[in-house]
Amino acid sequence: MSQTQITNEIKYKIALSLLNSLLEKGLITLSELKEIDRLNRNSFTPALAEVYV
Repeated sequence: MSQTQITNEIKYKIALSLLNSLLEKGLITLSELKEIDRLNRNSFTPALAEVYV
């Protein structure tokens, strides 16, 4: 795995963690989380995305 891919994995994991926090606080809905996560997967292209969900 390249340094760029590792960086993208970390950025995706941080973004997912923040989304989960927003969901827990009621600031976003589950459908919003799923849509934002889809967009994040396109941006970060994490190879391990399926493991995180």
